[in-house]
Formats: sequence, structure tokens, C-alpha cells
Amino acid sequence: MTSEATLADGAKPAPARTLDARDYKTLALSALGGTLEFYDFVIYVFFATVLGGLFFPADMPDWLRQLQTFGIFAAGYLARPVGGIVIAHFGDLLGRKRMFTLSIFLMAAPTLVIGLLPTYASIGVAAPLLLLAMRVLQGAAIGGEMPGAWVFVGEHVPAKRYGFGIGTLTSGITGGILLGSLVAVAINRHYSPEQVSDFAWRIPFILGGVFGLVSVYLRRFLHETPVFKELAGLKSVARELPLRTVLREHRLACLYVALQTWVLSAAIVVVVLYTPTYLQKVHHIPAALALEANALATLTLTIGCVIVGWLSDRIGTRAVMLVGWGGLFATAYLFYTGLPGTPATLLWHYGLVGLFVGSIATVPIAGVRAFPAPVRFTGLSFAYNMSYAVFGGLTPVILTLWLQHDTMAPVHYVAALAALGFLLALWPLAARGHAMRDGVGAPGSATMSR
Repeated sequence: MTSEATLADGAKPAPARTLDARDYKTLALSALGGTLEFYDFVIYVFFATVLGGLFFPADMPDWLRQLQTFGIFAAGYLARPVGGIVIAHFGDLLGRKRMFTLSIFLMAAPTLVIGLLPTYASIGVAAPLLLLAMRVLQGAAIGGEMPGAWVFVGEHVPAKRYGFGIGTLTSGITGGILLGSLVAVAINRHYSPEQVSDFAWRIPFILGGVFGLVSVYLRRFLHETPVFKELAGLKSVARELPLRTVLREHRLACLYVALQTWVLSAAIVVVVLYTPTYLQKVHHIPAALALEANALATLTLTIGCVIVGWLSDRIGTRAVMLVGWGGLFATAYLFYTGLPGTPATLLWHYGLVGLFVGSIATVPIAGVRAFPAPVRFTGLSFAYNMSYAVFGGLTPVILTLWLQHDTMAPVHYVAALAALGFLLALWPLAARGHAMRDGVGAPGSATMSR
């Protein structure tokens, strides 16, 4: 929250406004698009086993088939930095809205294509190559979508609702994971394994692609951010390659956002994406119960993001980070050390740790304002995507190797990163950054948060 702000020359900003109808429309359309786009990105992992059997030779060893299937999934992560940097570059030069719309189109179209792709039995080796190409496009899209969405909303909402706006958007993005989980459960319950392999696996991809294209249309009704309009009017849009400016003048901000992203990736990749498999393989919890508990944790995560954003506006980002990451440290040990437990304790403890995973909303809240407006999109996108590509991709490998020696590896990893998040709350950028708007959108202006 902006508790006290001044312009660079000491003048007082214009009176802060509250959320109006246009802000709510911006939040709704942005969150909806984020939900659908993240759904498109993660639905692959819920059908990885089926895709492996359809897009690779039948006589290939199962372990190699799964390795290549997840390798294609990982390609999406590796493409994130490239897509994020390119989309952000033009977002700082041509406008946030254009790139915000382009990113969801680059996600929706490949998702639809995946749902229509012929399999290995039909076209041979071309099938996995086409699947790989679509995942690369999806990765490039998600690399631009998430930083772009955070910047777009951060520059739209009034200063006194900045945290709530970004928290709500983040909840919409994480809601895409929940939607993917629920769709996967529904498909597998409604159709037999043979039907899923035959045709039903295509349904979630086709639906995701179609609804994503609808979201592209809806984003036509969004407006360019006031901050970019002001920069364009003052001809303050970045005159050199934005990334060059970021690397020369904002290295500490990049480091801060990259470390925060490491914490975020640990919370999402381990607690939400990796743990269902861990519950089944290590603690022999039935798949149905593991997925049910995971869906509950993802729901509380989605709620937690909104709560974190709301509290950030009232008690300050630093205080929320201290409570949130400290709470994740404690509840992670409560959850993982209590396994396998009973079905009731599994649901209760997983849901509780999921709520504190909502602390990830502090990452974009602090990260967006860590960079000045002319290079904001590029700075956030570069630091966030480079960090997520490295740590998001390495985390499953690290845990798989670590689990060979210690079955408590997931909780130790999450707790260590939660401790890092706690320490990052003490960094000055947790409480200070460049202002978004309300008269303080000019480059060089700063805002102090409680």
C-alpha cells in the first residue's frame, strides 16, 4: 500500500481514488484470462502419461517415454525467458495492452492445436516434434503473460488498492491450476482409461484453446494503462533496448525479484505440483484422495492470494511477507511430518499449508514496483522468467535425487526457501519502490510502503 508518497520535486500527489467500474472490469477480464492461460499451460502435466503413450513409439521403454514426455513439458519452462523478454520489450515500447492480448493468443492457439494433433501412430516422429513446438510457444506465451498481467493491473488500479488488485489477479492465475486439476478429475471419472487414450484426452485441450480465444476477444475491451499513456504522451518511453537499461541500472532489483521468484517456485512446484505424486509414491496415499487434497490446497492458495493482497494494502507488504513466509515454514513441517495421517488430517493440513502458499502474491506486489515505468515490464519479466526457468526446472530434479536419501526432502526444501522469503522481507525493496500512478507515475518517483 502507498501510505505516504511524494513526487520527485516534493509536490503532493493527486488525491487517491477508489476502485471504480472500469477497475473491476479490468480485474475480472485480466483474472479470467490468467486463469485460462495458466490452465492451458498446466493441463499438459495432468495428461502426461496418456500423451507419452500416444506421441512416442509403443516399443519405447516406459521410463524413456515418460522422460521425453516431461522433457517436452520442461521445454515450456525453458522458453519462458525468451518469450518474456521479447514480449516485455515490445510492451515497454508499444504498450501493455497489445502484448497482454498477444500473450494469451500465443497460449490459446497452440493449446487448441495440441488437442487436434495426430499421434505417433498416424504421422510418426513428426507428432512429438509438433507437440514440442506447441509447448515452446506456450512457454513463450506464459513468460509474457504473467509479468504482463501484473504490470497491466498494477498500473491500472488505484494506489490504495494496489495490493488487492495484484493479489486478486494472482489468485486468478493460480485458479488455472485448480481448473486443470478439476477438469482432469472429471475426464478420468467420466471416461474409461481406453476412452481417455482414444479421444477424451483431447477435450481439455480443445476447451482450453476455444475459451482462450474467447478471452483474446474479451481483452479487446480493456484499455491501455494510464501509466503507459502518460509515458507515451511525455515521450518517456524507453529510447534504448529496455533490457540494456535494466541490466545497467537495476541489477539489485533484478536480484531481489529473482530471489523472490525462487521462493515462489518452491512453493508452487513443490507444494502444489510435485506433492500429489509424492503422496502416492512415498506415503502410498490413494490417487483419488491425493488429488482431492491437492484440489483443496489449490483452492485455499487461490483464496490466500486475495487475502495477502488485501492485507498488503492495510498493514504493508513487509509485515505480510514476515507473517506469510513464517506461516509457510511452520505449516509445511506440520503437513509433511504428519503424513500419511488420516484422510481428515491430510485434507486439513494440506489446505492450511496451501493457504500460506498464497504468500506468493507478495512477489509481484513487491516486484512490479521494483522497476520504474519505462522499463517495468522488461525488468520484471527478465528477473522473474530467468529465475523461474532455472529453479522451476531444477526443483523436481533436485527433489528426486534428494528423496533417495531423505523422504523429508520436500519439506526441508520448502522450509529453507520460506526462510529466505522471510529474510527478503527485510530488504528495503520490500517496503520501497517506484510508484504506479495517482500522480506519481513519472520515472524516478518513489513510494514508501509500510
